[in-house]
Amino acid sequence: MPFYNAEDSVKAIVDSVQHAGGNDSDWILHHIMDSKELDFQPFFTVHIPQFPKLFGIDITPTKHVVFMWLAAILVLVIFTLVAGKYKRSLVPKGIANFFELFIIFVKDEIAQPTIGKGYEKFVPYLLTLFFFILFGNFLGLIPFSATFTSNIAVTATLAIFSFFVIQLGGIKQHGLLGYFKGLIPHGIPIPLLPLMAVVELLGLFTKPFALAIRLFANMVAGHTVILALLGLIFFMGTIFVAPVSVLFALFIYLLEILVALIQAYIFTILTSLFIGMAVHQEH
Repeated sequence: MPFYNAEDSVKAIVDSVQHAGGNDSDWILHHIMDSKELDFQPFFTVHIPQFPKLFGIDITPTKHVVFMWLAAILVLVIFTLVAGKYKRSLVPKGIANFFELFIIFVKDEIAQPTIGKGYEKFVPYLLTLFFFILFGNFLGLIPFSATFTSNIAVTATLAIFSFFVIQLGGIKQHGLLGYFKGLIPHGIPIPLLPLMAVVELLGLFTKPFALAIRLFANMVAGHTVILALLGLIFFMGTIFVAPVSVLFALFIYLLEILVALIQAYIFTILTSLFIGMAVHQEH
């Protein structure tokens, strides 16, 4: 979801409100939802080339897909450079020193405390997850960009990946039967076993569902509030609202920088926590 500088924001909002008839909020959804074009209002719009359908499925990349590719490329390029600097010197400098802070934080403050013994093998996945979400969140704060983490399909896919990592980690540690047997607490009366089995089975799916909804809702909410505050200037039809609207929108925008970090952290630490619960079941 794009957030523009002040002049670009005003022009884009005027065009959107006028297009919407000046009395509804369709323009907000236009800026939040995915599309098959890169919107650089009020300057120009780039239409993404259409791909031929594959087995009847439209595989044309969308705006969110383009920025997912960009985030993936950034992660790959940046950490290739970081790894190269470590090969040349054991003492990190520059960009390597900066990203080492985040790497150590994920390893020592997220993975180790929540997973415990054997956490090392899950650190690569957690680091990839953390930085991919973090880069996606920050890309959405750049003018004319899009926040692909505000797309429920993207957050659901990330949650599905985490779901499989969680289950495979537990199965590898305890075996297939041992893992699912360990989901049922000991000491449960036999008549309650069928009910508890259903509850625990549903619990396996509610965890990734919560991951997907939490990230999606938080990223959509912040951008919606920013645009709604700027839109007040035109909905109320007076310039006297502008200073208050712009100041509040700026405050929310600065808050979004913090939210971008927090949401990447929360998604990663909850995934790590669920992995730890699966790998080290209580008996």
